[in-house]
Amino acid sequence: MFIDVAKISVKAGKGGNGIVAWRREKYEPSGGPYGGDGGKGGSIILYADEGIRTLMDFRYKRSYVGENGEDGRAKKQFGKDGSDTYLKVPVGTLIKDEETGKVIVDLKEPGQEFVIAKGGKGGRGNAKFATATRQAPGFAEAGTKGQERKIVLELKLLADVGLIGFPNVGKSTILSTISAAKPKIANYHFTTLKPNLGVVRVGEEKSFVIADIPGLIEGASQGAGLGHDFLRHIERTRVLVHVLDSSGSEGRNPIDDFHKINEELFQYNEKLRDKPQIIVANKIDLPSSNEWIDRIKEEFIPKGHQVLEVSAATKEGIQELVYAIWNLLENTETSYETYDEEYVEAIAPRRDEIIVRKEDERFIVEGDFMERLLGSTYMDDSDSLRYFQEMLRKKGVIDRLKELGITEGDSVFICDYEFEFFE
Repeated sequence: MFIDVAKISVKAGKGGNGIVAWRREKYEPSGGPYGGDGGKGGSIILYADEGIRTLMDFRYKRSYVGENGEDGRAKKQFGKDGSDTYLKVPVGTLIKDEETGKVIVDLKEPGQEFVIAKGGKGGRGNAKFATATRQAPGFAEAGTKGQERKIVLELKLLADVGLIGFPNVGKSTILSTISAAKPKIANYHFTTLKPNLGVVRVGEEKSFVIADIPGLIEGASQGAGLGHDFLRHIERTRVLVHVLDSSGSEGRNPIDDFHKINEELFQYNEKLRDKPQIIVANKIDLPSSNEWIDRIKEEFIPKGHQVLEVSAATKEGIQELVYAIWNLLENTETSYETYDEEYVEAIAPRRDEIIVRKEDERFIVEGDFMERLLGSTYMDDSDSLRYFQEMLRKKGVIDRLKELGITEGDSVFICDYEFEFFE
């Protein structure tokens, strides 16, 4: 089975909490804050691996969670960082944001890495909060959450050449003849239900990758059959080899077939018009091909198309086809551009965003920063409470509440906890 689209969720590890600890050595009677910082949370990292061919593994496991960082320790010791989690994907995988459908990153180079969800920062221990006026802080800082997102993995083949044409025109046979690929071949429609890749050797240090794109049908650009599943792979190829059944053995008109397939390509993506095409008139070993060969040449050669006569069954003209493809590739710029929608401008959420609002006469303060600040506050410690209030003023929360009309004694709900407002 060939899996080329998968939806998964990723959640990086949370940073470890800083801790409150005190110096207790025998010869240090004055003591002092001695709590260490928490470790960083583990990130989720995507890795483009040449050994991976499909997105099959992501069908069975759809949720990935990074390792949390350890909490800080006494004696100012840092907690251990969480290990990063690597997800291997095939080269040529597009990563999209599930909500917007926009592209986050295009993993088109072997070994390419991308941090899709960054681990949270470790919280600071109480040793970091000591100042000249606050020599014994009895509080520490909580670690931040790791990034979390839902993404779509979409695989597009990275082949130099794409074999296209209606079902049963001989694409798979041509592929098996010019390369070492061994696709399933039979005389019925839709033999190929997944793109087959083959490497064609032209000479010393001269080779190219060719993909047999499964048979297209009318309406493929609107999703008929497996249209979009197949068409997405054509976007990455540099050159198209358009195979026609010159024998008309199934009562089809090969000239009409050419125009119908191209119409599907251009409706799917107008930029596909720019891809060079070689027309291959296959099955010339069959007597009925005599009726069509001249008509095919008369139709396409005046329009600038190169037409090659071959028989995949007898291998006649196959070597000439290989050289023609190579020559065209040599004169075609290498570009694995993706034609998808615009890229996501930024994937990092604003961790410090604080939302202050009034709803049904209730004053509400929320956001990741507030959750972390509240989690770092020790309500029975005067220094910790004082720091909490300082941060509310510094971040403009008090001013915003006043703008919304808060008065002395009103309740404020901070991350679902109720506080009484006073100055």
